[in-house]
Amino acid sequence: MKYLLPLALALGASLASAADYTVQATSSKLGFGGNFQGTAFDGSFEKWTAAISYDAAKLTTSKFDVEVDLASAKTGDHDRDNALPGSDFFNVAKFPKAHFVTTGFRQNGAQVVADGNLTLRGVTKPVSINVTFKPQGTGATLDVTGTVKRLDFGVGGGDYADTSVIGADIKVTAHLVLSPK
Repeated sequence: MKYLLPLALALGASLASAADYTVQATSSKLGFGGNFQGTAFDGSFEKWTAAISYDAAKLTTSKFDVEVDLASAKTGDHDRDNALPGSDFFNVAKFPKAHFVTTGFRQNGAQVVADGNLTLRGVTKPVSINVTFKPQGTGATLDVTGTVKRLDFGVGGGDYADTSVIGADIKVTAHLVLSPK
């Protein structure tokens, strides 16, 4: 009898938590996009990590924890790629990483929304992202979209604070291929 209680508690805890996943980095992408002088641009981060624990039926136990190496931002434009790590934009010498961690999930009609805190350039603000989770065999894909107000985090200082030069909204997207841990 004394062995049944710990076993029952352990089983109950495992049933109550979301599934943990490993991100398949070579098949996954963390991207961003915006508008510079009226022309749309897209980019991606080459280095980032994500701890994903998710179960659509148990949103209260789900969690995302994402850390991004800001120096790894690439847009395909030499001048922009050289400017992004600088003090007017990400200031990677002082703030090398961005960090997003969920505070909760909620249903908005058919859409799942992940609420969380984004820390960028030493500023932490709430951010919400739309989540689309699709089980595939033992793994899944996870797609997210959201918008970040760049000036809320001090990204794009000096002449670049003018939203007619660089739009105020930066779209964040991700496509993650997940396998069970």
